[in-house]
Amino acid sequence: MSVEFKRYTTNSGETILYTGNPDLKLLEALSHGDGDIWHSSFEQGYKNEFRDIVYHAVVFFWFINDFDDLDQCISWRLNPNNFAIRESTWNILGGFDEDYENDQIKALDFAYNALRNRGAIPYYVTSLYTEKSKDTILISAKDRYTFYRKNFKMEHSFYMLYRKGFWKYKEWKSLLYAKKHFKLRPQGVSIPPRKLHPIKGNPTVSYIIPTMMRQDFTLTLLQDLVNQTYQPTQVVVVDATPETSRDSTLYDRSNYPFKVDFKWQTTKGSCRARNEAINLCTGDFIIFGDDDIRIQPNFIENHIRILQTYNAGGCNGLDIMADNSNQDLADLERKLEDYKDKTLKVGAALTFNNANTCVRREHVNNIIGNDINYDGGYGEDSDFGISLLKSGVTLLQNPFSVNLHLKPSSGGYRFWGSQAKILGKKRKQQPWELDTPVKHIRPVPSPTIMYQIHKHFTPEQFEEYKYKYFILHLFKGSKLKFIPKLLKLPYKILQFKRSVFYAKKLIQLGVRYK
Repeated sequence: MSVEFKRYTTNSGETILYTGNPDLKLLEALSHGDGDIWHSSFEQGYKNEFRDIVYHAVVFFWFINDFDDLDQCISWRLNPNNFAIRESTWNILGGFDEDYENDQIKALDFAYNALRNRGAIPYYVTSLYTEKSKDTILISAKDRYTFYRKNFKMEHSFYMLYRKGFWKYKEWKSLLYAKKHFKLRPQGVSIPPRKLHPIKGNPTVSYIIPTMMRQDFTLTLLQDLVNQTYQPTQVVVVDATPETSRDSTLYDRSNYPFKVDFKWQTTKGSCRARNEAINLCTGDFIIFGDDDIRIQPNFIENHIRILQTYNAGGCNGLDIMADNSNQDLADLERKLEDYKDKTLKVGAALTFNNANTCVRREHVNNIIGNDINYDGGYGEDSDFGISLLKSGVTLLQNPFSVNLHLKPSSGGYRFWGSQAKILGKKRKQQPWELDTPVKHIRPVPSPTIMYQIHKHFTPEQFEEYKYKYFILHLFKGSKLKFIPKLLKLPYKILQFKRSVFYAKKLIQLGVRYK
């Protein structure tokens, strides 16, 4: 498909390429935001198209489903006949891949890679195009396997073959064609980050630190906050350290040039801790941090600069793991040397990390806070990120605000959650057990992960997760372990069903914030 573009020059002198007939006044406004590609494809029959992406993504890709009831949101379901793109983005990404037979899969492949791998953000915008006629979208098995061959490892093509029907000649023929003619596509050059603007105005910043049995690490982080080039207005420390283990004299507000709220947590769980802190926040921006990180002096400054430069609602910083819990900022500098030869991209964040995120407070207040159904389990940070996306907030990946994650062997909120692995009288009941304590069968995967799947994804996607979960259990790893795994399969099925049982009880209970 040789795309025949028209051109629009923005007030800032940038060239936007477009097909169809977009609202140029709206396109001008969009050009000043964080997007790179824009379309109105939902009304044109593309919403949630190419559902076969599920055989790779299952429930581990935020954008597997298009979002509902939003005038603007991230979506890679691109209509090739009605879209607009920055000329610089089109040139860097190299245009559509002509190896496909179908123009529609060319556009889907292009926008998927732009979002997933290349640091470009494709947006659905409800009124950019007024065209409402729905396209008939027919993607052949050959194009489907070509997409998988170019984008994923071969194991995913074989899995799709198994799910589509390994006895079908057409599926085998299409897979073997793609395997013979194409290879896994190199990731390619990413969209370079924009030059960050200086901070505009005097925005206020609240920094949240939930902590438990790590007062020494918290004090070190507080000192890093003192050394910031742009200091927080307020720091909220919610400490769950038991009375018998805490030293209340260590927290002295007079040691800091900013307001510090120290709060001893009487409830249980990191979600409750963050919600208690959110209720105390007054800043224009809220930064969420773990207690076991070290941050560079420009950490807060770069969070604010990137959000103002891109006109975005939130961002996810760069989280670098330490080799041990005794490392410091000098070690972080050495680790960052490894990133100098790598392309640091911005683009849309594909995860949310409570250790290092910055969100405008108005957006945090809009979704109220963390769902406390996750306390005692896993997945609360991802749930918070998905909730922001569903409310219309775009989260950027921010490579300029870096933390060193120390991960000490003791302390932290996982101390409570670690009890979930214990059975018998020594087990301490977890919040997600509600009125049905775990007895003889420990639920696996974590019921809170299962809760997230039921909360945010479709029944069909859950089924795909279940298939892949047990296939990986049987076939991943050493072949010598296959027979022991097969013998253990009935018990694994019981554990899985028990996890679903607790997840459905949480679904019935509904989202909770306190």
